[in-house]
Amino acid sequence: MAITAPRPGTTTASAAWSLWALLLGVGLLMLGNGLMGSLLGMRAAEEAFGNTATGFIMSSYFVGFLAGSTLTPRKLREVGHIRVFAALASITSIAILVHVMVIDPWIWAGMRLVTGFAYAGLYVVTESWLNGYASNQLRGRLLAFYMVISYLGMGGGQLMLNLADPSGVILFLLVSILVSLALVPILLSHTPQPDTSQPESMSLLRLCRLSPLGTIGCLLTGIANGTVFGMGAVYATRSGMAVDEVAAFMGAFILGGALLQWPLGKLSDKTDRQKVIVVVAGLATLLALAGLTVDADAPLLRILLGAALGGTSLTLYSLCLATANDDLTSSQVIAASSSLVLALGIGATLGPVSTGLLMEWLGPGGFMWDMAAIHALLVAVGLYCLVRYPGHASETHGHYVAMPAGSAALGTTWAEEAANEAEQLELDLEGEPEAAACAPAESEDAWADHGAPRPSPL
Repeated sequence: MAITAPRPGTTTASAAWSLWALLLGVGLLMLGNGLMGSLLGMRAAEEAFGNTATGFIMSSYFVGFLAGSTLTPRKLREVGHIRVFAALASITSIAILVHVMVIDPWIWAGMRLVTGFAYAGLYVVTESWLNGYASNQLRGRLLAFYMVISYLGMGGGQLMLNLADPSGVILFLLVSILVSLALVPILLSHTPQPDTSQPESMSLLRLCRLSPLGTIGCLLTGIANGTVFGMGAVYATRSGMAVDEVAAFMGAFILGGALLQWPLGKLSDKTDRQKVIVVVAGLATLLALAGLTVDADAPLLRILLGAALGGTSLTLYSLCLATANDDLTSSQVIAASSSLVLALGIGATLGPVSTGLLMEWLGPGGFMWDMAAIHALLVAVGLYCLVRYPGHASETHGHYVAMPAGSAALGTTWAEEAANEAEQLELDLEGEPEAAACAPAESEDAWADHGAPRPSPL
């Protein structure tokens, strides 16, 4: 089924309801992913695998993640979103069960690589699906809703560790069940899926030319996310926090990110998204620097600071994702989503490494120094884009309903009943795209995709 773009005036609630099966599936997948990540670390310690072997197992996930983000788009074009989603979820479920069939670090590393491959592909499917449905006016809020579900799922997965003994098989079976259940609503519903009949290739370099802030932002937020989820608990432990305080710190970090997704996404839909990114990244920088001044004997203050830092840092990925998609055309949906997930994966791989080196050099404070540096760099990139292309992004939002101005909306097509009219317009009108927001590169089919008259050049 080809996707039908939401009509002007469509609310976020109605758009989300149209994609309820996809969002429910994502929630179940993230429950399983959150549980599996913590479960493997605890079980590896019980099996006495050793720190080096455990680190190798965990890093294998990101190796698979990078591969999955690059190979998934081709299959999407060949068989469609629903089949790829079902296949990858099934592969994940099988890989999880192998962990309890063979207790061996090398086998676990291989299965973790497979899991990373599958989850990266699932992210590509989900985000290209969402971006293909959302207009520029809804994209920030719809992606925020998706990120809220993701973070709540990951947080809920942590709490499920208490349901059974990690040394047994029940929790592994539970993860497999959750992942398998994610298939049911998607396979049994009429959720509209994007049209993949006109694919485009999209390298990271080309994507960066089209949307430098969106692309570099996804890379930097990937580093920040990898730092938080890979080294956050290590930082809290080495700062002298007890086990329950470490859990509270990480939970507060994730909860803060979940709570601010919606208001910041809504704000970014109503104003210049680039300015929102700069302000939020600036706040994250200041909060990270403030974390350097918190005493080790003030765990409550650290937890509150973690919630505030999570509220700013963890919201930036969806904002950068929306910014990148504002600058692209409908035929670039799948390939761009793949490249953005690849950028996220590269960043997530680099994050724990850079933070670990800084913590070896500076002690636990290296965590906050790293977080401050990452977000300060994002501020610098955002300011450069605002100065280099002033006012361009805000024009994109302002003219979207009447006519695309400044950039073509990603994944937005005419309603099915207007398809014939749009096709005729494409034959009658020659389109030449403007430079995308914060990008010097041009897309040859941006205006033809919408059948819209060419705007005056800026």
